[in-house]
Amino acid sequence: MGPVTSVSTDSPVDGIVATVSIVLSLLVAAWALVVAVRQRPPDRAQFVGLAVLEVSLLVLGVLALVAVGGGDRPGEPGAFFGYLVTLVCLPPLAWVLARMEPTRWGSAIVCAVCLVTPVVVVRLQQTWEVLGG
Repeated sequence: MGPVTSVSTDSPVDGIVATVSIVLSLLVAAWALVVAVRQRPPDRAQFVGLAVLEVSLLVLGVLALVAVGGGDRPGEPGAFFGYLVTLVCLPPLAWVLARMEPTRWGSAIVCAVCLVTPVVVVRLQQTWEVLGG
């Protein structure tokens, strides 16, 4: 039986930036839900929250790309880069769709996207840490 090798578990996408991104996303989702329940269109706080969330996700993406440039490799490169691209596209997509729908449904869109974002961050982390054979 040969030795089991593993991809580096010292993940650049598993740390304070990822945690901040998840918490920020959930806070924006909660606020957007409150606004949607009150039957209001997206407000400035949601758009500012989306912008700050995007900055944190871009920082996360840069950390991942620097690690890859330094020789580290994710366990599932195809899935990892797919999740990474999707992740940085989510807040701008929510922004555009919410601006196109200036009703409570715009706020619901922001809420939904901000609930999906933490799931994508966790999947990004999981695809980095997959065991190799």
